[in-house]
Amino acid sequence: MDVRQMIESITREILQSMKPDAVQDKQEKWLYIFCDSKAHESFEDQFIALQNNGICHDLLFLDGETSSWLGMHRIECGGAGKIITADEYAPVPLEVPKEYDGVIVPEIDLDNAARIATGLKGTIKAEIVFSALVLGKPVLVSRDVPGIKRADRRTLKTLTLPKPYQQLFLQHVQVMKELGVEFYPQKGLADAVIRKSKAKKQQETIGSPARIAESQPAQTVKLLTAEWVKAQANFPDAGLVLRQGTILSPLAKDMLKEKGIAIHYER
Repeated sequence: MDVRQMIESITREILQSMKPDAVQDKQEKWLYIFCDSKAHESFEDQFIALQNNGICHDLLFLDGETSSWLGMHRIECGGAGKIITADEYAPVPLEVPKEYDGVIVPEIDLDNAARIATGLKGTIKAEIVFSALVLGKPVLVSRDVPGIKRADRRTLKTLTLPKPYQQLFLQHVQVMKELGVEFYPQKGLADAVIRKSKAKKQQETIGSPARIAESQPAQTVKLLTAEWVKAQANFPDAGLVLRQGTILSPLAKDMLKEKGIAIHYER
């Protein structure tokens, strides 16, 4: 590599690490749907974890089955053939997932699970989950919940559903899984989001797969840095095959040499 190429590769690596505002990747943003304005209090640690990993989040609070608050906007469920709204600037539930990379439902109940499993609408949770799944957005739901709403628990003074209702709830949960809803422990919801975010960024940065062997279709890779080399678990036995024009930073090249990885360029 001559001096000109070396300077160019180092400059590109520095610019990528700096990520100026003009070229900064869009920051991920997820939506939490809570039953009421107090249900989020035990999730502060999860919010911190998301923030520390560069992931934004919004909170949507339900003040009823068919209405909710997202920031200062009140969102209402759609009626039969019409849209009911108390706020002309608020989106309808079906529009909400468009602005997010995914949806998190920390607590699901029998009613909403049944609606989601059968494709019915009529509640904020059911409509947002339906929209997210149709749009191909991930939906994460807590799996360690009793299946009975917070308001019902307070009113009926009970914490669990009767056994027949529990069985029905589990049947709906299984159908939800088949529809694409992902279930995680309530305390692990943020960790699941962070894992998804890292996997998505890695795929966007280096292609899928990023390691290009001669027997695999070539992917477009513009710059390989030392950080990319560190992130790879292993490399093909044939070595690393790169397209012409791909830039390999000097530090990355040295690391590959230390690992004994041969570098080849397509002809």
